[in-house]
Amino acid sequence: MEGLTIRTGQVWRSNETGEDWVVTRTYSEMFSTYAVLRRAGDATWDADLLRVKLEESGGGLTLPGFTLIGAV
Repeated sequence: MEGLTIRTGQVWRSNETGEDWVVTRTYSEMFSTYAVLRRAGDATWDADLLRVKLEESGGGLTLPGFTLIGAV
C-alpha cells in the first residue's frame, strides 16, 4: 500500500490469529516509529496492548504481520 499513513482509530487484523486490533496511538523513539494497539471490542482500560514497530513500505508505513481492514 503506497503512501499509507497509520492513524489512531484504524482497525488492523492480525495475519497470524485473525483478531482485530485498534491503533490507540503512534509515537517515535530515536529512529523508529511504533504503534500501540488494543484488541478491538475490549473496552476495559487493562485490556491487552501490543507495541509494534512500524516498517517503511513503498513510501509509507505498515504494521508488519497485520492487514488494514478499516477505521472505527
